[in-house]
Amino acid sequence: MERVDVTILGREYSLACSLEEKPTLLAAVRHIDQLMLRIAGTGKVSSNERIAVMAAIQVAGELLSMKAPDGPLGGLAVGDFKRRIADMNSLLDDALTDRPRAS
Repeated sequence: MERVDVTILGREYSLACSLEEKPTLLAAVRHIDQLMLRIAGTGKVSSNERIAVMAAIQVAGELLSMKAPDGPLGGLAVGDFKRRIADMNSLLDDALTDRPRAS
């Protein structure tokens, strides 16, 4: 593990990651820092905790609306995919609960 020092919203943080993960970690830090700075810049949210929560919600929304690559699930958003899997699990649970038991 390598120690990586980063700055988010003007505060220093030391993070640990593998050498392979470092570029992705640094990209994530840049993304979060930019979001938080933009949110802070609106002047509507003042505490760092609230700014962090708003940024987390925005990142979660971005993740859930990401589209799957081409293929059988092409164009399907991650959130939709998760909902479809949950719906299928419910259908399977209902079907297994309703079937007659072998004696």
